Amino acid sequence: MRVSHVITRLVVGGAQENTVSSVLGLREIPAVEVDLVSGPTTGPEGTLEPLVAKIPGLLTIVPDLVRPVSPWRDWMALRELERIFRRLKPDIVHTHSGKAGIVGRFAAHRAGVPVIVHTIHGPSFGSFQGAVANAVFSEAERMAAKVTDHFVVVANAMTDQYLAAGIGCPGQFTRIFSGFDINPFLSAQNDPGLRQQLGLAPDDFVVGKVARLVELKGHDDLFAVAPALVRQCPNIKFLLVGDGMFRDRFARKAATLGLTDRFVFAGLVRPAEVCRYVGIMDALVHLSRREGLPRALPQAMAAGKPVIAFDCDGAREVCLNHQTGFLLAAGDHAGLTSRLAELCRKPELRERLGLQGRALVRDSFPINRMVDDLHSLYQRLLAR
Repeated sequence: MRVSHVITRLVVGGAQENTVSSVLGLREIPAVEVDLVSGPTTGPEGTLEPLVAKIPGLLTIVPDLVRPVSPWRDWMALRELERIFRRLKPDIVHTHSGKAGIVGRFAAHRAGVPVIVHTIHGPSFGSFQGAVANAVFSEAERMAAKVTDHFVVVANAMTDQYLAAGIGCPGQFTRIFSGFDINPFLSAQNDPGLRQQLGLAPDDFVVGKVARLVELKGHDDLFAVAPALVRQCPNIKFLLVGDGMFRDRFARKAATLGLTDRFVFAGLVRPAEVCRYVGIMDALVHLSRREGLPRALPQAMAAGKPVIAFDCDGAREVCLNHQTGFLLAAGDHAGLTSRLAELCRKPELRERLGLQGRALVRDSFPINRMVDDLHSLYQRLLAR
């Protein structure tokens, strides 16, 4: 079995980590050959390219496979991907992310690839963007679905959204949670040295957020409730892990609110180091308005941390209200303030929610389970 994975870029992010982990895991299975095709990785979000570039023959970069819509470059990328697939003759092409998902599937179809799979890491259409963009992207997805044999979804919410939009058929979707190496998070400690390095006191109540500093990740919601939380919880601090084009804007916002000393910008952190930062958090919030299933939630849960999330896309499939954390309506600032203040006051509540979250992740998110589920799906699809 030969499988070619295709993704738009390899920045530090959940979809990219999922793809790299899948490729590296599948390489360890006998009789499976796998390769990865990506567009160029640029920008302040960091890169995962070194993890795969060091393995000879594994990674191919297609310069014209870029994230923005660009008709000429998109056509060139399609032609180059078609040439690659005709040369490699994969049994399966498995695409990821918006641009690579559309261009890659059409290229695989033109090249006569027997099985075409696409993972929906997050919706490409929805209330987070305007009507024109929604019309364009949903129609592109409907067209690409006609040449797609199967969809992998990281949350059942993605299946519901795509079926409601007339994309695919019910039997075409399989949920496979986005697995990761859970052991470093299971053993994460509240490292006093790291706290001191970041300017956090031992008794500070640390609210963490792990996300790129870009639009729709919900940082503005956290800033909106910060003044009230500081009044209610004098020892509260906010730890932002990640980087992006909005970093300067958020730093200015903290200064405008007079809360510069309350917000700690950890910057870009290597994926292997994220567990250390989660370990010093007392709770994690994820307030995204567009996410398949945010990886930060199960990572925090593996570390025994309670989580708070807006009820967006697949968050409710791991953030179980009053069991592993608190699930709030998007934009519910009063609820966000109340729940964080409650967690600040009640260490026993943090412990109970954290233990229940850890049990859920142990069962559902080991990386080997994700890889095994993918391999089993591939075998079923080829057997048809």
